[in-house]
Amino acid sequence: MFSQFLWVIFPYLCVAIFLIGHIARFKFDKFSWTAKSSEFIEKKQLKWGSLMFHLGIIPVAMGHFVGLVIPASWLSSVGVNDHLYHIGAVYIGSVFGIITMIGMLLLTARRVTIKNIRKLSSASDIVVNFLLLFIIFMGCYATLVTNAAIPNFDYRETISVWFRQLFIFSPDATLMIHVPLAFKMHILLGFVIMAFWPFTRLVHVWSVPLTYASRSYIIYRKHKA
Repeated sequence: MFSQFLWVIFPYLCVAIFLIGHIARFKFDKFSWTAKSSEFIEKKQLKWGSLMFHLGIIPVAMGHFVGLVIPASWLSSVGVNDHLYHIGAVYIGSVFGIITMIGMLLLTARRVTIKNIRKLSSASDIVVNFLLLFIIFMGCYATLVTNAAIPNFDYRETISVWFRQLFIFSPDATLMIHVPLAFKMHILLGFVIMAFWPFTRLVHVWSVPLTYASRSYIIYRKHKA
């Protein structure tokens, strides 16, 4: 029953919160839909942290999509064999994963060590920063350490199959029983961040600044300590 909860009920619960939470926030609290930029307070760490995080997270997300959504047989049919896929997933994926982690580490350190930024941060800001940092760390650990320690494990035969089954509402929890702990933690934390998403600054991901050039000026006033 616990396995059924973790790998069947919990993912759907997080997805439901993700969808309903976004709709409710946009409908009833759309003025809080913001990234709450702190660029005017500190720029140097923000520039490097944000650049490295966004530079890394896009290829990482694309790699997750290829590994989880596209069956291995489909990749093989277009000439991407297991060896070639392994090079891309482990070596290239690790490079971008480490870049993402360093960027997130800079952003997290910036938020908790700079007094004025910490004062403007909500509890959810702090939680999201540390949660994202931990998720990225577990992903890098699973890729670099677990894959080396358990070379015979192929997540495309277990995790990927289970993940695709979620979309047809027929997930098989038994596929996840023998998955290494690092991969399990990375997956479960991923669903946790999905559930948190609608209630945090992460909603800014879905905002396209189409009216940025024509919007009214924003007045900023210095905060007196």
